[in-house]
Amino acid sequence: MSKFDKILITGGAGFIGGHVVRLFVEKYPDSHIYNLDALTYAGNLENLKDIESKSNYTFLKADICDRNSIKDLFDKYQFSSVIHLAAESHVDRSITNPFAFVETNVIGTLNLLHVAHNHWKNDDDDHLFYHISTDEVYGTLGETGLFTETTAYEPNSPYSASKASSDHFVRAFGETYGLPYVISNCSNNYGPNQFPEKLIPLFINNIINNKPLPVYGDGNYTRDWLFVIDHAIAIDLIFEKGKVGETYNIGGFNEWKNIDLVKLLCQEMNEKLGRSKGKSEKLITFVKDRPGHDLRYAIDATKINKELGWKPSVTFPEGLAKTIDWYLNNETWLKHVTSGDYQKYYDKQYQ
Repeated sequence: MSKFDKILITGGAGFIGGHVVRLFVEKYPDSHIYNLDALTYAGNLENLKDIESKSNYTFLKADICDRNSIKDLFDKYQFSSVIHLAAESHVDRSITNPFAFVETNVIGTLNLLHVAHNHWKNDDDDHLFYHISTDEVYGTLGETGLFTETTAYEPNSPYSASKASSDHFVRAFGETYGLPYVISNCSNNYGPNQFPEKLIPLFINNIINNKPLPVYGDGNYTRDWLFVIDHAIAIDLIFEKGKVGETYNIGGFNEWKNIDLVKLLCQEMNEKLGRSKGKSEKLITFVKDRPGHDLRYAIDATKINKELGWKPSVTFPEGLAKTIDWYLNNETWLKHVTSGDYQKYYDKQYQ
């Protein structure tokens, strides 16, 4: 069996996962892609309507926190590889309820590792456990410097602590049990289909509806932004060609202070909505800072560039324009998400 035969993608109804599922279903017609998702608030099967009838695609509604359910699915489908994206990922939610992040990001990952190891340990077939993580595990940077694959972990939020823990468990299963694995740590993603609690889609939606744009603190927090389709392509390259036991950092070479990003977004939205110059900027509202807010993230993506030939395909202004256009052209999707109607899609389509 090849690692390409039966690929389980967890969290495939989420933002990044949906783009990865689509890419793999379309690129590998001889592989069967299994999309496992619990369909919590950020899981949206409407994102995958265009591929749901493909013969090499199967959706599985399950929770990675339920180890018996995961074991039953491995027994039934005999997955050859796992691409693990399922996670709680919103920092603000982790501050409010850290236990949910430990349950999904740590225990859920451990369940997958345990079941995968037990299924693969007695055969010589080609398998891979690919764990997708975040740059936030490295903590925060000052005004200079970049995160590399050897940067020491120093997570500062319950979210990043839970992801750091899951990274360590993946490595531990590789070292202790010989589980074939790779890990990638990415910077902030943006693009089509992102749930509108994250900065860019939230602000696009708020600008459309003339609602305040809440900017934490003084707005000088800096992030490296990565277009989600470029991230999916990087994941594919790492899955196909990455060296087992290695970590790859994926970043956009694209740092922006939050306030500068918001002002650019306002300018673009003013133009696309036919609003007068400066109108959307008046919606900017500075709010109380987030506890433990990391000052700056920035990734050095030299390794994946040199070893696998990956680099971003778009500049940030280009990617932002594509993102804005997508949301403006998909108002029904946006209304379904903000109203909660998207959660009815599974019942209508699958039951």
